[in-house]
Amino acid sequence: MERKKYIIISVIVISISIIALIGTSYALLTMSIEGEKEISLTAGILKVDFSEGNNINLENAAPMSDNEGLKTTPYTFTITNTGNIDAYYHISLEEDSNNTLSNNYVKMKLTGTNGYDSGIIKVNNYGEGTFEIRGEDVLEPEDSVTYTLYMWLDEEADNSAQGKIYQSKIVVESFDRESNSPNSPMLDEGMIAVTYNGTNWVKADRKNANNDWYNYDELKWANAVTVSESTRETYLNASNGTVINMDDIETMWVWIPRYSYSIGSEDGTNYYGKQGTFLDTTPTQALPGEIDVKFISENTKDRGSAKHLVSDGISDDDWYTPDAFTFGDEELRGIWVGKFETSSSNPSASYGGGNTTELDVMIKPNVTSWRMINISNAFNVSIKMNDNGNRYGFSSNVDTHMMKNSEWTIVAYLSQSKYGKLGNTNFSGANKEVYQNKSDSYITGCSYGTPSNTNTDYGCQYQYNIASNGTGASTTGNIYGIYDMVGGSWEYTMANYNDVVGSSGFNSPLTLESKYYNKYTSNVASESCNLGVCYSHALSETTGWYSDYQTMVTQTNPWLVRGGGYFNGIDAGVFFFNKSDLAGNASGGVSFRLVMSPSL
Repeated sequence: MERKKYIIISVIVISISIIALIGTSYALLTMSIEGEKEISLTAGILKVDFSEGNNINLENAAPMSDNEGLKTTPYTFTITNTGNIDAYYHISLEEDSNNTLSNNYVKMKLTGTNGYDSGIIKVNNYGEGTFEIRGEDVLEPEDSVTYTLYMWLDEEADNSAQGKIYQSKIVVESFDRESNSPNSPMLDEGMIAVTYNGTNWVKADRKNANNDWYNYDELKWANAVTVSESTRETYLNASNGTVINMDDIETMWVWIPRYSYSIGSEDGTNYYGKQGTFLDTTPTQALPGEIDVKFISENTKDRGSAKHLVSDGISDDDWYTPDAFTFGDEELRGIWVGKFETSSSNPSASYGGGNTTELDVMIKPNVTSWRMINISNAFNVSIKMNDNGNRYGFSSNVDTHMMKNSEWTIVAYLSQSKYGKLGNTNFSGANKEVYQNKSDSYITGCSYGTPSNTNTDYGCQYQYNIASNGTGASTTGNIYGIYDMVGGSWEYTMANYNDVVGSSGFNSPLTLESKYYNKYTSNVASESCNLGVCYSHALSETTGWYSDYQTMVTQTNPWLVRGGGYFNGIDAGVFFFNKSDLAGNASGGVSFRLVMSPSL
């Protein structure tokens, strides 16, 4: 998964010098940007030209509002691919180690002719040092893109800024993406990259992402958190390795990078995945094998058969890009998924929250999941998380919503790949299956310590951070995966039969934007997408895997639930699904999960 780097080019240098403080209309800022007029480098058959645009020379500028900052003369630079293959690149900001002005006084906005818009960003949201400000993108041969950078001093700069200097430079890096590397996570404002040090969650070093923050080859999925408003600035400005107190954490998220998949058959008849290196036996329905996964950019959308004969290998026509990576008209680089079932800001409330939209969402372990809420209220609670002034610090660049069935599927499929629990060599045989949460108190992150389907409720046998017995309940078999996918509460998904609202609380007929829910048109799983197979929805493709119970939505039970525990002979698992019309006041055992789609 290691990227092969071709070139690192320092395109511009941004120099901000603080002059003096003179009352309220003082001259505080001198900014100059310098750069070579033209830089052209060739690496093998890949040739990428970088051209400088107009210069910025702001002298005696004062701290200013965002509106004023966006009226300053911007710096523009153009990247052109003059080679004959796709050129992958990303853009980073590298700060001078001798800076004396804290970057929490500096704001910027980066936009591109390809539609990219970073929004207004406080530079300190990224931490100190070198950090990505524009994620992975691609230029086809002969294509070009122009970026426009605004940078200004925040109007909140105070006397502590007097006499200080801030310098940084933009670095454009080109690399070979043939190594199947995942798209880097897209952190929104207020989100903090975290890793686990064996005892606590700590702020991750994003500069060394593949070793510290995430490494999907090593089953280390990227994790991020949001914290309370009162502690947010402290943690955003904290050094890497700082412990993030669990009491300060409000939401926890896991990044699912965009990928394509193909399900193999060992015998040409039954598509149970391939045996590969992770099973000791030929895959069966009760013990399925590996789902092949390849990570791709947002510019790739495969529409192949989604299956292959293992002995023949995988051809280009065998790959399928899951529907969950298309959100409305936008192709996503990945999505953030709630690490645990949703809880509320008052988890001590009856059923962890009940049938209301008045409480705020929390996502964390060792609390009671939010139940007894109808689908309409769960949906409305979810989408208001990024309203203006929200408590999490989210911007309008993300879309928070209740998980769809297709989004559940991309977590389940990735867990059944070499990047998930199937690929975890600490587990073998039947223990490759994600363990159940059998907490009869619906405590998030609990594990029974086995995938057993015995009809018994227990307390929290093992907490989420207990190696193997506890982490076996995550989608990776370690602490970096997603929990409560089996057992705990059943989970509503935004997946519906023919716009029938049932007892959901929505007005009839269902009139939601199509990007927020999956519509199924048949009660036969293999015909559920306009009388055809719903690829990438974990319906007919994975029928009965791990012996999980499955029954499709109908006119009288129009909503799909997933992940439930053993109940009245029903076997549970990540491939379990059931029809339902449970109203919020009709069941105390149904919760929901959050997803966040970041815009490019």
